[in-house]
Amino acid sequence: MIENVEKRWAIHHKVISEDAKYKVIALYALSVLLAGFLFNTPLEILKGMGKILTSSSILLTDYMKIANIGSAFFNSGLMMLIAIGVARKSKAHMNGYIIAAVFTIGGFAMFGKNLYNVVSITTGVYLFSRIQREKFGKFILIALFGTALGPLVSQITYGFGLPIWMGILIGNAAGLTTGILLPPLATSFVKFHQGFNLYNIGFTAGIVGTFFMAIFRSFGLETPSVYEVSQGNNLTFAILLGVFFASMILVGYIMNDNSFKHLRELMRQPGRLVSDFVTMEGFGVTMINMGLLGAFGVIYVFVVKGQLNGPTIGGIFTMMGFGAFGKHLRNALPVMLGVFLATQLKLWDVNSTGAILAALFGTTLAPIAGKFGWVAGILAGFLHMSIVMNVGYLHGGLNLYNNGLSGGIVAATLVPILDAFREEDSFE
Repeated sequence: MIENVEKRWAIHHKVISEDAKYKVIALYALSVLLAGFLFNTPLEILKGMGKILTSSSILLTDYMKIANIGSAFFNSGLMMLIAIGVARKSKAHMNGYIIAAVFTIGGFAMFGKNLYNVVSITTGVYLFSRIQREKFGKFILIALFGTALGPLVSQITYGFGLPIWMGILIGNAAGLTTGILLPPLATSFVKFHQGFNLYNIGFTAGIVGTFFMAIFRSFGLETPSVYEVSQGNNLTFAILLGVFFASMILVGYIMNDNSFKHLRELMRQPGRLVSDFVTMEGFGVTMINMGLLGAFGVIYVFVVKGQLNGPTIGGIFTMMGFGAFGKHLRNALPVMLGVFLATQLKLWDVNSTGAILAALFGTTLAPIAGKFGWVAGILAGFLHMSIVMNVGYLHGGLNLYNNGLSGGIVAATLVPILDAFREEDSFE
């Protein structure tokens, strides 16, 4: 039965080897790393990396602002390549979820993740796999996405005024503990939002971060309010990202038998977890979808007259990455429209970095639009804007996936109501 399904899929889809998929994604990661040298010299990048590695990395800490542009791109590409290497070592397929994880890591490596603050968390997940006597590959996605709590390690190490040896010891102990806790919690919490929040680990990390922050506050320790964002580079970044996403569409087109076939089918998918577009529709058309999402993210920033900086580029990368795992223009646009409408009626400026991030990352709720329609998607985005601007206090900026926490709350509240009204309608 399974073999027959695979044969039918192969007839209608061009089969791309795992090696080819890995090479394509690795080349994009390498291009991000090399882009750093367009802005700064190797020595400047090296010095900037020092600042990045010793930063508390609390939301919002734009590495372009505290270090330099070249270092931010270099850090992003480096983190992506390491994630790809870990996936390859674990013998994971380059499927939609791995692609989403790689580009999400790359995006947040612009403003919060670095080689220092992710190692202990990943190691903690590995230790959990050993405790459970399971292969690490089974938990690799949790290990990659769980790096959302990187600022927890950095803040303890550098931000609380502890002696450096003590900060390193306690910070990495907290990272290891976090990594051990994430797998069982992530598995449980997906039931909370029923798979309608694509950033499930973001919700889980938000809960864990809230617990740690509550403990810190009970000892009189508070994280600072951080808003370090760069500006003034829109044209340069637009050209760079334009080439990046256009090439992605072109590569996808070529790998999809020089066509856009199956794109319509992909955009009919609701996107609810688990929606692996690479497996369902093919690698080539998935690349096209990713390029389209990334390009639209850039367009949105320009339409609202915002700034392309570390955080907003991180948001665009994440939205684009999940173009392989649940998002497409048809289910993402309603949520973004809902966030946009909220900024017109509420107290937040539409072109502020926080509001733009809510629109970009808020597409974690795209499955709601995919399942219940445009109106539901707009409503989800509208509600998300209010929630995301208030939940950051709970974890004190320790959870980089703040929108994942907010998305989980919105989905868990809204989906049962939408389901109830659908059930009512079905009896009419």
